[in-house]
Amino acid sequence: MASLATPGLGSKELSVWKVSMRAGTQGPVHAIDREQVWVALSGAIEFVVDDGVKLVRTGQAAIVPAGEVRQVRVVEGPAEALVCMSAGGFATVPGSDERHPLPWAE
Repeated sequence: MASLATPGLGSKELSVWKVSMRAGTQGPVHAIDREQVWVALSGAIEFVVDDGVKLVRTGQAAIVPAGEVRQVRVVEGPAEALVCMSAGGFATVPGSDERHPLPWAE
């Protein structure tokens, strides 16, 4: 994760960061308490979400609602994406009440 615009870098309302992932990589199952917009810069990214699967290819965007449980997978890679959401935010994992800060969005 590479922070591009965050409160720590001067943004008052938004956080934007770049995600770089190798082919075959998948993230943990989790939810974020903010709506996110993912814009694929390269590769193809699959979002396994509450209501199915969203596939995003280079130049496309996915909107992931706040609180939606998701897992991010790179199905064609390497993949890079820009992610934007309102500043702050926490991640949670199913079955736990613990909230995890997102350092790249602070």
